[in-house]
Amino acid sequence: MGRWKPDTSGRLERAAVELYLENGFAQTTVPQITERAGVTTRTFFRHFVDKRDVLFTGHDELRERVAKTIAAAPPAWSAARTAASGLNIAAAALQLRQDEAKDRRRLITLTPELRERELIMFAAVADTIAEALSARGVEERTARVTAEAMVAAFRVAFELWGDQPERELPQLVDEVLDSLRETLGGSGN
Repeated sequence: MGRWKPDTSGRLERAAVELYLENGFAQTTVPQITERAGVTTRTFFRHFVDKRDVLFTGHDELRERVAKTIAAAPPAWSAARTAASGLNIAAAALQLRQDEAKDRRRLITLTPELRERELIMFAAVADTIAEALSARGVEERTARVTAEAMVAAFRVAFELWGDQPERELPQLVDEVLDSLRETLGGSGN
């Protein structure tokens, strides 16, 4: 395969996304991805479980940042405001990788098995938020409802972002959360 090049994981991610966009997810094979990235198939499986995993890389680190943000929120904040602060961290991280995030969103929207994986990822984010809120002393049921509602709002904002490329994701998250608060008839602060 030639001389070692840095950022193997990043090269694999870029190659995979390019090929998925060019050929479709189902039609793209791991050997095609590794050939484009200039690595072996064995190397691919050192970095990723399967070809779906490429699109969800960084998920664990993002959940960790969300949990840390929630833990660091001022004690006087409501569960909703605290959870929103965690989601804003996630939105800001995605905004920094806007083009890549939007390509991934487009691929996920077009591929049912990727949508399933995305739902699993969002469920894990909701679990992270609920656990972080519970650790702050929020009653378990309130923590769970808050987490699920906040993640649902985040998903709506993320989908809107794909249709409104000129908008900033953190701003859309705030707007959708404001809509949720209005719908529920409270300030959430």
